[in-house]
Amino acid sequence: MKVLHVITGLGVGGAEMQLRSVLQHTRHDCEVVTLYNPGPVADMISGDGGAMVGDLGMTRNTELRALWALRRIIRAGAYDVVHCHLYRSQVYGRTAAWLSAVPVVVSTEHSIGETHLERRKMTAPVRALYLATERLSDATIAVSETVRDRMINWGVRDSRIVVIPNGVDLDRVAFDSTARARIRAEFGIGAGDYVIGVLGRLDPNKQFDLVIEAAAPLLGDGAKLLVVGKGTEQEHLEDAAARCNVTGQVIFAGERHDVAAMLSAMDLFVASSAQETFGLSVLEALANGLPVLYTTCPALTGLEVSRAQQVPSTVAGIRAAMAQELRAGQRDRLPEPAIEKEYGISAVTSHIDDLYEQLAARRTWRTLAARLRRPSAAGRGQAPRPAGVP
Repeated sequence: MKVLHVITGLGVGGAEMQLRSVLQHTRHDCEVVTLYNPGPVADMISGDGGAMVGDLGMTRNTELRALWALRRIIRAGAYDVVHCHLYRSQVYGRTAAWLSAVPVVVSTEHSIGETHLERRKMTAPVRALYLATERLSDATIAVSETVRDRMINWGVRDSRIVVIPNGVDLDRVAFDSTARARIRAEFGIGAGDYVIGVLGRLDPNKQFDLVIEAAAPLLGDGAKLLVVGKGTEQEHLEDAAARCNVTGQVIFAGERHDVAAMLSAMDLFVASSAQETFGLSVLEALANGLPVLYTTCPALTGLEVSRAQQVPSTVAGIRAAMAQELRAGQRDRLPEPAIEKEYGISAVTSHIDDLYEQLAARRTWRTLAARLRRPSAAGRGQAPRPAGVP
């Protein structure tokens, strides 16, 4: 089958990296188009040698010309499936796919929280636009039962939701002792130093300021805090470190693409989000063999893991758990078997591919029209790209 993935942008983030992993393991022929900001993940996808990546080059959120440009790409590409990721691309992509009579239209809901949708407040207009375009698709993939429940509460029919979790690329996050030594040397961290680590976009929801405040009394010559990521909270977090008098013990590594190496350099991983829809970074840390403290992680609900401990979303609660781990010292790396069993990327991608095929086998006006067109589509080629796109 020929699949077009539509995503808002391809900066480094959970949904974007998940798409890359799916593209590496799918059994179908895929291409990708972004609304804007192809970003570093677009280069990664292109470097993988599989999917081509196009960019519509949108300059603002409301841009009608982009809808018609996307419709032209979809029609020319004669895709069997259009799969949309993230709110803005769902609005544009589902509409353009329906107007093009694509046989199968699917979305993945990655980031619906209790009060925000991808850091966007859940206002009445946002909800109305989401639900209106959701009716133009065949199914929405929820990455966890928590996401499914939130979608139902928001007004999406249960029968239109399929739960398929995010997948963990075990090879991409495996522990690497050589990389551990290299990263520690890069940041001036001693081999015997205990490193507490956080990783993710630096935004208020991640609450990394709580981690800095909680860790402050525990940091010193033999203990460091490694902050991996970039975002709008950078200056606030630097101020928090200065206020707690631990500027010299808090290392801001910036945005990194070598996830396995950064995780391998840590001794304890802390996930302190106020809200989460899945918790992929927690699973990646566990797959790397790290002990983990987390405030919320829907992916671990009902899963037995020995190295993950849920902690209160408070300075005192996080600090007490950190202190206990510090007393235990550096541990041997032991990946959690349950992570591979439940969330291995190959199995997860296979479930997505199966969904495409099940939906394509249904009798709808779009699938029937596609079957009538199919004899004339044998010679179909690449979809035309927007100007300036390879």
